[in-house]
Amino acid sequence: MGVQDIIRGKKQWRAHMARVQALPPDYQIVYKEIQRYLFKVGPVDLPDGQLLSGIVDFFEEGVAAGKGVLKLIGNDVAAFCDDLLKDSRTNADICQESIREERGTAEK
Repeated sequence: MGVQDIIRGKKQWRAHMARVQALPPDYQIVYKEIQRYLFKVGPVDLPDGQLLSGIVDFFEEGVAAGKGVLKLIGNDVAAFCDDLLKDSRTNADICQESIREERGTAEK
């Protein structure tokens, strides 16, 4: 990754966060909770930015439709995130696989 890639990435992230800042306060709070959850769970493709920008798109549509954020995602942020990630490979999956492999070699 070169310097230009880093600069481009920072510009994209700032533009993304500007979109988040334009959301109503309740949407911003929920977005930050989703972001925190996703950063902990760590879907492998999170750095691509498609997942987070897709959530902002979804939230912007909800705002335009006049819906509250909890009407869109429900009362459980973690369940919403888990549903988003159900078909994605996460860093937690990779960690569990490595533990299983270590146990397999230790038993031999």
